Amino acid sequence: MSFSKLSSTLAKAGAVSAALLAPVVAFAQEATPAAAPVPDKGDVAFMYIATLLVLLMIVPGLALFYGGLMRAKNMLSILMQVTMIGCVVMLIWAIYGYSVAFGGGTNPFWGGLGKLFMAGVTPASTSATFTKGVVIPEYLFFLFQMTFAAITPCLIIGAFAERIKFSASVLFCSLWVTFVYFPVAHMVWDASGYLFGLGALDFAGGTVVHINAGVSGLIGAIMVGKRTGFGKDMMAPHSMTMTFIGAGLLWVGWFGFNAGSNLEASGGAMIATVNTFLATAAATISWSLVETMTRGKASMLGAASGMIAGLVAITPASGIAGSMGAIVMGLLVSPICYFFVSTVKNKFGYDDTADVFGVHGIGGIFGALATGIFASASLGGVGYVGEQTMAGQLKVQIIAVVVTILWTGIGSLILYKIVDMVVGLRVTVEAERQGLDLSAHGEAAYHA
Repeated sequence: MSFSKLSSTLAKAGAVSAALLAPVVAFAQEATPAAAPVPDKGDVAFMYIATLLVLLMIVPGLALFYGGLMRAKNMLSILMQVTMIGCVVMLIWAIYGYSVAFGGGTNPFWGGLGKLFMAGVTPASTSATFTKGVVIPEYLFFLFQMTFAAITPCLIIGAFAERIKFSASVLFCSLWVTFVYFPVAHMVWDASGYLFGLGALDFAGGTVVHINAGVSGLIGAIMVGKRTGFGKDMMAPHSMTMTFIGAGLLWVGWFGFNAGSNLEASGGAMIATVNTFLATAAATISWSLVETMTRGKASMLGAASGMIAGLVAITPASGIAGSMGAIVMGLLVSPICYFFVSTVKNKFGYDDTADVFGVHGIGGIFGALATGIFASASLGGVGYVGEQTMAGQLKVQIIAVVVTILWTGIGSLILYKIVDMVVGLRVTVEAERQGLDLSAHGEAAYHA
């Protein structure tokens, strides 16, 4: 057979084979599963930075903010409490907290033990975002949520600062994240959670973080009792400079808190960023105006308080409300919080050292409810899901607020009692008068 005839024969055989194999190849192509989504490097970088910004909120942000509000003899004690509580909660989160909050279970109140000791969390595992087919590394989601869990109990301790035992503070917060924070985080943010199922809106933590911590702080302030000499001795903040630095770091870090809750470097993150700027600016101005009208002078303490109130209020609505809605929320929250800080606290006589309830608790309640209103597309928000109406959404938000208050209120009351029985809640009068820096830690923040 000539070379040309051989080539012709092979070509024909090849054509026949291709025709016969075509259905097999097509079937193989149809049977091949779709490739798993791959995290976008831009989203990864964005969430990595957001996570570090929330860490900045804890140390040194919150620590300095609270530290400046204390008397000089208690400066280091609050720095130590914030630092130690944050570190302890990070370990708890890795061991079982992540699983209880986001373990993948179907229980509406807790996530189960499927991810106990970080089981199944690997460099290859991913977590979903709010966009179908878009994912981020699960390690990154784990870390971002870890910083939320770490900062929330640190907020509580400002309510009973300057008289609680160091051991009691750490023990209470360890128990509190276990029985209060993790279940509430699951209820609000996990797809199987009770409040998530109702359609509650909480973009970055109005219920989970601020109402949760604020109500627990109020109960703690009452149960630990007033500081010795409260109402008689001078207890003014020892360094508004420190408090201002802390407040500024909190504002910067809060962009990671709010924009990072979008989980993607997209337009939603920019909405949260814009709203975090505008609401905070409006609230800072609003608090100063209220002070000027009521006291005749605008104080730095007031401006810092307004700054935090604005950040708290916009948190649940940061990626949901429109820009003008954010400004209105900022303008409204300060007078409300100012009333609780200056009037209600004095009326009932509880000693909330850093106004945790007056700013975080009340600001969080206002923000959670206002989110149900300013989510409306008619007010510039992203709009409601499905056929939901403003009245219907507001009803859901009220349920979410009430459930959170009851869960943290009852849970905190029980846990304070347990801690009091185990180690005792407060230091001796002698230790309190000397100052917790020396009595608890054997060092002083300042030297003559």
